[in-house]
Amino acid sequence: MKKSRSMRLFSGAAVVSTLAASALAFVGTGANPAGAAGKKFTVGFVVGAEADPFFQSMYVGASKEAKALGINLIWSGDPVDYSPATQLPIIQQVLAEKPNALVVAPTDTKALNSVMAQAVKQGIPVFNVDSGSSVQNNITAWVTGNNIQGGQTAADALAAALNYKKSCTTSHKCTVAVGVSSVTTSTDAARLLGFNQELKKKYPNITALNPVVSQSQPSVAQSGFSQDIAAHNLSGIFAIDGTDAEGAASAIAAAGSAGAHIKVVGYDAYANNIANMQAGKLAAIISQQPVLEGKLIIQYAYDRLVHKNTKGIPHLKTLPNILLTPQNCAKLCSTYAYVAS
Repeated sequence: MKKSRSMRLFSGAAVVSTLAASALAFVGTGANPAGAAGKKFTVGFVVGAEADPFFQSMYVGASKEAKALGINLIWSGDPVDYSPATQLPIIQQVLAEKPNALVVAPTDTKALNSVMAQAVKQGIPVFNVDSGSSVQNNITAWVTGNNIQGGQTAADALAAALNYKKSCTTSHKCTVAVGVSSVTTSTDAARLLGFNQELKKKYPNITALNPVVSQSQPSVAQSGFSQDIAAHNLSGIFAIDGTDAEGAASAIAAAGSAGAHIKVVGYDAYANNIANMQAGKLAAIISQQPVLEGKLIIQYAYDRLVHKNTKGIPHLKTLPNILLTPQNCAKLCSTYAYVAS
């Protein structure tokens, strides 16, 4: 049974001293919270699968910045389903709250364009975070990770884990499975593109199967990967998001000796994924920066509302990904591990 969707109303009211402190600490676009203390803004923020640790970490960054800037934050998303069918009515419900600005992490590049265009027509500036819309002229700003680079880095890391030059040859090609939450969201599509481009360019003896589509549900990912393990002599798995990485680790464990040799490179520094890497179940993790994504998009929404223009606001802000490995985890994992809200 599908759970009801989740909505949080976060009141970001702050006293003048707090606002002044946040102004001194403010980094990026030069907003002055104290100068706008007489005006309280409401920002609607709609994500995909709200229970995903990536979005939970994003909430930490967004809610902290909202509090510092005196913003009422309406945070919402279906708890588990990552699809435009569940996201569309949630966006409509948030718009019924008449926010001053709307942030959306769209689960599809096209399916939600109409509702975002409607918001713009109503005078509500719209922002994208993580994933993006195909119609960017309706979007004030978009903060995301460098997803093509992330896919390329994953290909390099997986090839290294497979010992490519020795193990993957013209006469014995390596077969790898791929897992995505959605093939129609911009993030997963870009990561898959970068991964495939890198394979074609540098690793022609690696063959990637058609993606397993999980809709951000680890159990669905596990089922799909289990089928791939049974049907193919897999050498590796690229799990394009964190839920797929969890599913991959579970599928390999369930396969027993048939999965013991499979190397996995996965996205997202969930606590479970880091633990799995430290236990030898993941070869590497591509970590995003969800806390910073949430913080920046709230900064940009605030600046747009205060100054009533987009001066100083980048249309596209791309953040680098970080490769975590067993060798660098002691140094980096505590910094980039996703945090619970």
